Amino acid sequence: MRKNTIAIDTKLPRTDAYGAIAMPVYHTAAYEFGTAKEMADAFCGRVLAPDYSRVMNPTVMHLEDTVKALTGAANVFAFCSGMAAITNALLAVVEQGKKVVTSKHLFGNTVALLNKTLARLGVETQMVDLLDLEAVRNAVDENTACLFMEIVTNPQMEVADIKALAAIAHEKGVPLIADTTVIPFTQFSAKALGVDIEVVSSTKYISGGATSLGGLVIDYGSFPVVNQRIRFELLFNVGSYMAPHAAYMQSLGLETLDARYRVQAGNALALARKLREVPEIKRVNYIGLEDNPFYALAREQFGETSGAMLTIDLADKRTCFRFIDSLKLVRRATNLFDNKTLAIHPYSTIFGPFSGSQKREMDVLDTTIRLSVGLEDVEDVFEDIVQAVGS
Repeated sequence: MRKNTIAIDTKLPRTDAYGAIAMPVYHTAAYEFGTAKEMADAFCGRVLAPDYSRVMNPTVMHLEDTVKALTGAANVFAFCSGMAAITNALLAVVEQGKKVVTSKHLFGNTVALLNKTLARLGVETQMVDLLDLEAVRNAVDENTACLFMEIVTNPQMEVADIKALAAIAHEKGVPLIADTTVIPFTQFSAKALGVDIEVVSSTKYISGGATSLGGLVIDYGSFPVVNQRIRFELLFNVGSYMAPHAAYMQSLGLETLDARYRVQAGNALALARKLREVPEIKRVNYIGLEDNPFYALAREQFGETSGAMLTIDLADKRTCFRFIDSLKLVRRATNLFDNKTLAIHPYSTIFGPFSGSQKREMDVLDTTIRLSVGLEDVEDVFEDIVQAVGS
C-alpha cells in the first residue's frame, strides 16, 4: 500500500469486540492474563503484549505500528512529548564519560538538555559546525556516543548534508540521530539518507492541529542497543510513555497529515515569496526559496516541499515586539505546525534564559520573528503581517 493508504488503513492488531474501525482508546492501567506463564512472558519481554500502560498500551501500540509501516522502521516508541523522545533517544546511547557531537544551532531546550541535564550525569557535548565536514570528522572520535542533528535548524533554518554526516558517523561506528520534526516522514526517507534514529515531535504536524502532546523515536535497527535499552530499561525506569488518548488523537492526525502538510507547505512558500516584497521586512528565510543557500540540498534530501516554518527579520527587537503586538489574525504563540498561523520572537522566549553571548554564539538574533504557517487563506495571513509591520 502507498503511504496515504497506510496512514488510514493500518490494521488493528486484534479484531475489536464491537467491530470499531478506529482503534479504541484503552484508558486503562493494567491488563488481566489467562495464566501465570502468559503474565511472566509479557513482563519479561518474551512476547510483546501490554502488561502495564506505563510500558505498553494497545492504543499507543497502534500508533507505533502505523508509523513503523510508514517509515520502514525496525521499532517505533511513542513518548509524552518531543523532548521526551529526544531525551530517551539520547539516554539509549550515552553513558558517563561519553560525548555527543552536535551543532550549535539547536532548539533551546535541546541545548539545555545537553549542556545542563546530561552534563550533570557526566555526558559531554561538543558543538561543531555541521556544514564543515572536516570539523565533524575531527570531533567524532572513540569517546563519541552519537552524532545528533536537526534536519532544518530552528530558527536558523540551516540544512546540513545528512548523507555525508551519516557516512562520518558510521565510519566511526556511532549512530546518527536526527530530529526530523520540520519535514514530515511521509515526505522523505530518513533511513535512505543514513539516519539511524529519527526523533519527531508528534505534537506538530502529526497531532492534527495541536490537539495533543507527543514524541516519537523511530529506530531503524542499525544499533540494536537502542531497542534493548528503550524497550527493557527506559520505558520501565523513566516513565515517559505516551498517554492513550494522545495516541488516539495522533492516529487520527496521521490520517490527514499529508493533505494538511501539502497545504501548509504551499502556503509557506507563497507567503515567503510575497513577504519579500514588503519593504519593512529586512530578510525572509525559507529553504523553499530558489535563492536560499540550502535550496538545492533541501530539494535533494526532502523532495519538492520545504516545510511550514519560515523566519523574517525586522529592524530591531523593539520593532519585533511592536509587530507581534499588532497582529490580529496570526496568533502570538509557541508551537509549530498548528492549523493556525503562529508568530514568536525566539530571542526573548525560546532562547530567553540564555545569555546574550550564548545567543550570539548560536546565531539567534533579536531581529528575527519565527512564523509557523497554518491552513488559513494565505492572502489573509499576508494582509495581517503587512498591517502589523506597518503599525
